[in-house]
Amino acid sequence: MDRRPTEPPLFTFGVIADIQYADIDDGYNYTRTNRRYYRTSLQLLKKAQKSWSESEPKPDFVLQLGDVIDGLNVARGASDRALDKVLAELSSGPGPVHHVWGNHELYNFSRSALMLSRLNSKVLADQSPTGTPARSDIYAYQFCPVPGFRFVIMDSYDVGLLGREESSEQYQEAKTLIQRYNKNQDLNCPPGSSLIGHSEDQGRFTMFNGGFSPDQLDWLDSVLSSADGNQEKVTLVSHLPVHPYTTDSVCLAWNFEELLAIIRSHSSVVCYMAGHVHDGAYHQDESTRVHHLTMDGVIETPPHSAAFCTVSVYSDRMVLKGSGRVMDRVFLF
Repeated sequence: MDRRPTEPPLFTFGVIADIQYADIDDGYNYTRTNRRYYRTSLQLLKKAQKSWSESEPKPDFVLQLGDVIDGLNVARGASDRALDKVLAELSSGPGPVHHVWGNHELYNFSRSALMLSRLNSKVLADQSPTGTPARSDIYAYQFCPVPGFRFVIMDSYDVGLLGREESSEQYQEAKTLIQRYNKNQDLNCPPGSSLIGHSEDQGRFTMFNGGFSPDQLDWLDSVLSSADGNQEKVTLVSHLPVHPYTTDSVCLAWNFEELLAIIRSHSSVVCYMAGHVHDGAYHQDESTRVHHLTMDGVIETPPHSAAFCTVSVYSDRMVLKGSGRVMDRVFLF
């Protein structure tokens, strides 16, 4: 950990991922290797909120990295009720919440419904002349907490099957893409085996993943070009990881290579944060020195523990103070 003398941070923020709340008894993941604590995930969110509210300084905002409620709510007709409970808790915190959409948001609601919901936090976007918006049907935006620092919320299901009408052109194009690599009848079943670090594997082409459209990538490229020119430090935030060394390849974004290529072409990016995997991971890219963080998921965290962090940002580093399963880390710029 950092040993330098204490100095006040420029700003602080909280991070939490994969709460996946449902008012049901505990269960297991699809491979039955990890326990899932559906009901008590709300208690762990409350633990995070209490910590943030009592900290000094308090976080200026919170990044919620997606999968805020579980898809199992759908069959019970409990999606709205579950979301109300989680958002009520999130709204009790010290600052605004920037929401990322994951696969479970799209199990519960269509994209059009999410755009009209309280999970659309685009109202927090940068409204300055340099805050150029993404296309209106893409859930991506940027904001600057203080001069010199920029955050970009990315839509990793902009290309995908989830939340789309089956008759739509976007759905059919995504289906054609996924079936090019996945020949299974059940498209949630990965095509072949996958090992950490094997980027050539096609296991990521499943229905529970998605990708970034050319329009979104072009928009990101323009945002980063502006940030380069202004010598800003940019953190990208999404649900799906994009670096092969921060996840099993089954959980990578479909076109992660394209996003990595954009990151490598810009000097402004310092960090990429994601959820989705439930087991935390970290890697610093050797060529770009960008820090890639995959957050531990609340849903697979035992009730006696915790899974969140508070990040203090300085001119030359981010200092992550983890709680429970989340490790302390220092990201030097």
